[in-house]
Amino acid sequence: MSRRATLRELLYDHTIPAARELVTVEPDRSVRCSACGHRCHIRPDKSGICLMRFNRDGELRVPGGYVAGLAIDPIEKKPFYHVLPGSEALSFGMLGCNFHCKFCQNWVSSQALRDDRAVSEPSQYCTPEQIVQAALDHEVPIITSTYNEPLITSEWSAEIFRLASAEGILCGYVSNGHGTPEVIEFLRPHMSLFNIDLKCFDADNYRELGGRFEAVTDTIRRAHEMDFWVEVVTLVVPGFNDGDDELKRTAEFIASVSEDIPWHCTAYRPMYKSTEPKSTPPSTLARAYELGKAAGLKHVYSGNLPGLVGETEHTYCPSCKARLVERRGFYVSSCRLVGEACPDCGMRIAGRFEPKGQGPSRSSGVPRPAGL
Repeated sequence: MSRRATLRELLYDHTIPAARELVTVEPDRSVRCSACGHRCHIRPDKSGICLMRFNRDGELRVPGGYVAGLAIDPIEKKPFYHVLPGSEALSFGMLGCNFHCKFCQNWVSSQALRDDRAVSEPSQYCTPEQIVQAALDHEVPIITSTYNEPLITSEWSAEIFRLASAEGILCGYVSNGHGTPEVIEFLRPHMSLFNIDLKCFDADNYRELGGRFEAVTDTIRRAHEMDFWVEVVTLVVPGFNDGDDELKRTAEFIASVSEDIPWHCTAYRPMYKSTEPKSTPPSTLARAYELGKAAGLKHVYSGNLPGLVGETEHTYCPSCKARLVERRGFYVSSCRLVGEACPDCGMRIAGRFEPKGQGPSRSSGVPRPAGL
C-alpha cells in the first residue's frame, strides 16, 4: 500500500519560482524574500516564517497551482463597500500566513503547517486560466485573493490577475497588509483593490500577533499613494484593541492618509485560541463609529452584526447626508449612486463604481460555491 503524501509534501510539490522582483539570491545560496515585511533570510532547505516560501537548492519556491478555497462571495463580505456595491467576487485562497493571530477567523487554512489542528489542504489543482474562466463563466466583475494571507502567494495571484485584468475584471487582496514596497510595486500593474486589516494600533500587540506595526501602516500609506482603492478593517476585540484611545488613534491615522478611506469596525466572536473575551457588543461598534467620524473619516461602517448596528451599515453622502447605499449584512437593497455621485447634491463619493449607476444586489447576498 502506497504511503499518503503529507501536507508539507503536497504543498512543496505545488510551487512556482519566486518573482525576481521579490527575491535576492546571496552568494552562499541563501535567499532574501521581500514578499512581506518579515524579509526572511532563508538558507537552503529551509522555509520563511510563513512556512510556504522555501529555499530549494538556492531557488526560492513559492505556492502555485492550487486553491484551498474557491467561492462566489458578495463583495460586501470582503468587505469592500465602495467597490461595485451589490456585486459578487470570485474569491480564491491558498494556505498559510505570516502571522499567528490567536483570534484568527480563518485559522484552519491560515495556520496550515504551523498548527496540526489546521487540517485544510488544497481542494483543487488548477491553472490561472481556469480561475479566470470561472469568473467569466459566473459573470462576476471582481476576483479577490482572500481566506489566507495573499501577500505570501503574490506570484500566483499576479499570474491570475494579469489574465483577469486583460478581461476587464477588477482584482484585489484581502490582506493583513504586512507588506513591502517591492511587493506593492509588483502587484500594482494588474491589481487595484486593497482591503487591509489594521488589527490594532500598538507595536507590542503587533509583535504578539507575529508582525511589525510599522510594516502595516506603511503599506496602507503606500497603497493609497499608488492609487489602489484601499478600505481598512479592524476586528474590534474586547480587551485587546477596544479602548477609546486606541480606536481614536486608529481612526486618526486612517484619516491622516485620506478621509475618503472607509473604515470597517467589525465584531469579534470567540475563535481559535481566543476563547476568553466575549463577543463584541453593538455598543462597542457604535463607540468606534463615533470616534471614526470625530476623527474626520467620511465613511465608517459596523460589521458582523447585521440589523443590530442601526444606520451604520449604510453609505451616506458626507455633504447632504442622503442615504446612498442601503445594506443589511451582505445584501444591498438599494443603491442610489449615479456613477460616483450623490444624486441629490452631486458630491463625488470615493470608490470604484459603475459609470451608469448600480441597483440592488444581483444575488441573495449569500456566498455560494464555485467550481472549475
